[in-house]
Amino acid sequence: MSVLNDHTAVIKKNIGMRNKPRDSGGEEVSEGELGRLPSIRPDHVLRLTSITEDYLCPPEANIFNIDFTRFKIRDLDTGIVLFEIAKPPAGQGEDEEVDAEEADPNAGRFVRYQFTPQFLKLKTVGATVEFCVGPQPVKQFRMIERHFFRNKLLKTFDFDFGFCIPNSTNSCEHIYEFPQLDQETTDLMVDHPFETRSDSFYFVDNELIMHNKADYAYNGVVGR
Repeated sequence: MSVLNDHTAVIKKNIGMRNKPRDSGGEEVSEGELGRLPSIRPDHVLRLTSITEDYLCPPEANIFNIDFTRFKIRDLDTGIVLFEIAKPPAGQGEDEEVDAEEADPNAGRFVRYQFTPQFLKLKTVGATVEFCVGPQPVKQFRMIERHFFRNKLLKTFDFDFGFCIPNSTNSCEHIYEFPQLDQETTDLMVDHPFETRSDSFYFVDNELIMHNKADYAYNGVVGR
């Protein structure tokens, strides 16, 4: 661990995926049923049978001030970087003030990815994420990410970030082992961009505090 200043540390981890998510038993549950619960646990989202249409918690649920600042995807076999994005430092990229009433409360909770068909042939990728946490310690930080094509579950990824010390900047790489898809499903995913979607649920001490979404297209052309 290398200390940047008195209050900020950079912690690097390499996190593998569980072959079978824990807490995955139980009866199926609907998004509407979860929306009526006072709090949502990992076993709840693992029992969903389709992508969610809305967010299961508000942005204000992130009481730990977890802020994702950098994200990179690379092919582990070749080391080639496939996607990379970083949040600009505070004060940059904010030329115009946005009225509080006009601001989208879900801004930053959704990402759209455009890949080429070759992406679906990859076996393993590494996703490096960097994030900061606020003044509270973060216990049992866990992400469950569920990928669907239409309403067919492709795979569930389940990662533990572990414990994050207060006021720290953390960097870790998640290892994604992609499912082997049949040719018919692959062709459909290429032919129907953005119908492949994912929910990313983030838990602290087994309580949902963040929910992000993404959709994917695999009909991109190399060089564009």
